[in-house]
Amino acid sequence: MKRALALLPLFLFLVTGSSSAADKSAQEVKFGIEVAQKGMWREALFRFEKAVQDDPQNPSALNNLAVAFEQMGEFQNARESYERALELKPNDLYIQQNYDLFREADDKRNRKKRRRRR
Repeated sequence: MKRALALLPLFLFLVTGSSSAADKSAQEVKFGIEVAQKGMWREALFRFEKAVQDDPQNPSALNNLAVAFEQMGEFQNARESYERALELKPNDLYIQQNYDLFREADDKRNRKKRRRRR
């Protein structure tokens, strides 16, 4: 979990749009980033969820939502959000890097769980 906190400024980002729904979504993302940087992950998660609700096609909001889910230990939701963000913007380097780091950590967590069950 500390990895994501240390890399937070790199991985949370804002994309502005021109429509009112996109503007509202961008405002929620901005506020979500501010509270995430203060370690207020529950509030950040709430803001990123609102941003996605306002603009479901916002890959930045989905990426940030995935980061927040990851911080909250909601790994399946994180995976789904990263995958949706990549569907919308498959060549985005930041989203791809986040997803790759997430998958690496998630695979490691899952291997540990399997070993404990044996």
